[in-house]
Amino acid sequence: MTVSPLSGPALLARIDALAAISAEPDRLSRFYLTPEHRRANDLVGGWMREAGMSVREDAVGNVIGRYEGERAGLPALLIGSHLDTVRDAGRYDGMLGVLTGIAVVADLHARGRRLPFAVEVIGFGDEEGTRFQSTLIGSRAIAGRFDPAVLDSRDADGLRLADAMAQFGLDPAAWATAAHSRDDVLAYAELHIEQGPVLEALGRPVGIVTAIAGATRLAVTVEGMAGHAGTVPMTLRRDALAAAAEMILAVEALCSGQERLVGTVGRIEASPGATNVIAGKVRFTIDLRADRDPLRLERVGAVRARLESIADARGVAIGFETLHDSPAVACHPALMAQFAAAAAAEGLDAPELPSGAGHDAMAVAALTDIAMLFVRCDRGISHNPAEKITAADAEAGARVLARFVEHFQPAPDRLP
Repeated sequence: MTVSPLSGPALLARIDALAAISAEPDRLSRFYLTPEHRRANDLVGGWMREAGMSVREDAVGNVIGRYEGERAGLPALLIGSHLDTVRDAGRYDGMLGVLTGIAVVADLHARGRRLPFAVEVIGFGDEEGTRFQSTLIGSRAIAGRFDPAVLDSRDADGLRLADAMAQFGLDPAAWATAAHSRDDVLAYAELHIEQGPVLEALGRPVGIVTAIAGATRLAVTVEGMAGHAGTVPMTLRRDALAAAAEMILAVEALCSGQERLVGTVGRIEASPGATNVIAGKVRFTIDLRADRDPLRLERVGAVRARLESIADARGVAIGFETLHDSPAVACHPALMAQFAAAAAAEGLDAPELPSGAGHDAMAVAALTDIAMLFVRCDRGISHNPAEKITAADAEAGARVLARFVEHFQPAPDRLP
């Protein structure tokens, strides 16, 4: 008996095979332009060929499979997500979207079905930014928004991004060739696990994304005075870590009680970092997100003002560096409606919900209209080895995406 490419168990089996490619034997860690990235591209590229696609790797290491339409060279509907991970990751974030896109094309190919447009499935090489601390490198390049200054970014070992690209077999000077032309692209669709608990709470396997939250990431540096932990009286201290602790609680307070606004301090480093030394310098990060840019920007300003006030009161210096700032990105209403129709045709009620997490779609929005389909995940856990979905939900997402693709209607002005 032939198993459908859209089968949930078949999808999960391939995800397990891909998740076995890791830099660490006991946990999933796969980073951009590493040997593990190469192995992942090769495995995924093989599956793309099996699905009837021609396969290429672009100038920044994205792997791309193309399934031609009724005639060669037609504009394409793009389907994509990422193949890189955070450290000690779950196995569905990003990978589910890429492998589901391949399954959709495999289903078309098995039926001998060609569409009045091409379909391209993209496995983006870098979305997480784990290695070079610059997110969405793959999708920014596709959209023509790659910043060549990123080529001088260095990883934890001091290796430049440009040199890592050369080691991977790419020409760092050719980065601009990764950009797609607007004339060659009809729209972009991304299937992704929700990474949150809303669909589970509603009892729904899939949902339609309304917008991707804008995000501001700050690095905060607090400088006081290091000193002997036993000899400096409490009243005379300029303790950078104590000041930072008060600041972190202020971030939490200022980001609480606002609907669809979140603020997180995810990393903190104190130096000199000795048990018997008062911390003289602390660096921590702030990640602030909202699907409404005016709210996000107002809260960023409020956070900065409050932290400066705490610094003044404690006699420490404070500095801010903006690591990332991206606006909220809305999904296209017409594409959302097509996803809703596809879900309804599959007998599913797909609620609308915003995405608090960033996705490749937010970069691709600079190139073309976007839409996203969320798939329910267990307890909303993500960026964690406990990340989990069911085979039934994986198949529900695949069938909705397949119907969306097969009945996709480009904007009237984009028809060839």
